[in-house]
Amino acid sequence: MSTRAERIKALHKTAAERILIIDGAMGTMIQRHKLDEHAFRGTRFASWHQDVQGNNDMLAITQPDIIRGIHAEYIAAGADLIETNTFNSQRISMADYGMEAVAAEINFEAAKLAREAADAAEKKDGKVRWVAGAVGPTNRTASLSPRVNEPGFRNVSFDELRIVYVEQIKALIEGGSDVILIETVFDTLNAKAAGVATLEAFDEMGVELPIMISGTITDRSGRTLSGQTATAFWYSLRHLKPFSIGLNCALGAELMRPYVAELAGVADVLISAYPNAGLPNAMGEYDETPHDMACQIEPWAKDGLVNIVGGCCGSTPDHIAHVREHVKKYKPRKPPVIAPKMRLSGLEPFVAG
Repeated sequence: MSTRAERIKALHKTAAERILIIDGAMGTMIQRHKLDEHAFRGTRFASWHQDVQGNNDMLAITQPDIIRGIHAEYIAAGADLIETNTFNSQRISMADYGMEAVAAEINFEAAKLAREAADAAEKKDGKVRWVAGAVGPTNRTASLSPRVNEPGFRNVSFDELRIVYVEQIKALIEGGSDVILIETVFDTLNAKAAGVATLEAFDEMGVELPIMISGTITDRSGRTLSGQTATAFWYSLRHLKPFSIGLNCALGAELMRPYVAELAGVADVLISAYPNAGLPNAMGEYDETPHDMACQIEPWAKDGLVNIVGGCCGSTPDHIAHVREHVKKYKPRKPPVIAPKMRLSGLEPFVAG
């Protein structure tokens, strides 16, 4: 079986040769199992003091076969990168269920499950798959006040975010992640805390993994929730020297395209994009078929905009299989050479000179 160092080397090589496929939605697949409170609790948390149904991340402990099976389905559909089921697996989000003390264990077990699925597939066909340790945005925002009448108020600090992220990222690495994926970024300050935490974890553990960053454009305004344009978002995080920068969630492929194209024109790293399966309907469900979603993503590949594609909310292994088929004949985007200049950002980008 390949080592982590061998896999990282293979990741860079493969990304230069073809468009990589990242998996689809985890929550959508978990919902198909229709798990009740008892199933979420399992044996380990049978007597837990509060309800836990809906805490999808804890299933890495209580329903490991289901999570490992979902990873295997996405691999069978053609996914190269599989994301750990850890979107909310840090102490701040786990506080909703009183599970702060279990956060590190959830990350470790989730990464281990993804690693097991990836290794099993590699053993079967010799092809390397990569585990992306998923680091979500938490349920708080460091840039905005949750109180309308107190714009200066914050319910979380930069250091509070950094500390919980360090714990999470270290556990993801220990569990077998090849990549750290800071995703669904709606507040760039949260992402900067995750970036600092990632570097801190690398230093503490004596390792260095590729970093993927994926932001979220919340609506047709073309901005993140904290107000940045796609270009300003990139300028705010380029100091991390990530493996890729990109977008996911919030929008379907049709609405996401102009912002993917914007990033492709300014970033000298790989571009990732994994949109929702369209916009949610009145029932909060996603109606875009695998064929329709793939047909909307294919022009991105044809026009040389992307290096990594997949799906977010509402997407399934069928969506990923169709996307893979539609993009496999196209070459990956070649990152442009960007002239060195001072590039700054607030809500808008600024280039000196």
